[in-house]
Amino acid sequence: MRVRMKVTVSGTRNGEPWPEKGGTVNLPDDEAKQLIAAGLAGEPDDEPEVEEATAPPAETSTPSGRKPAAKPTK
Repeated sequence: MRVRMKVTVSGTRNGEPWPEKGGTVNLPDDEAKQLIAAGLAGEPDDEPEVEEATAPPAETSTPSGRKPAAKPTK
């Protein structure tokens, strides 16, 4: 069964390195199902390869709408 890796796994499998996150590998069905159940892999057609984007941190504000004053440093 072919699976797409959701994470990068360190080490090797049968002497070959695991594919990087987003890469695919053919595995025996039982092993593939275990990786999918653990959230480490998914079926290639289920999930398009997408880079994870991180949103910038949200600015906090006080109820008046102004940004809170910076804390003094010691």
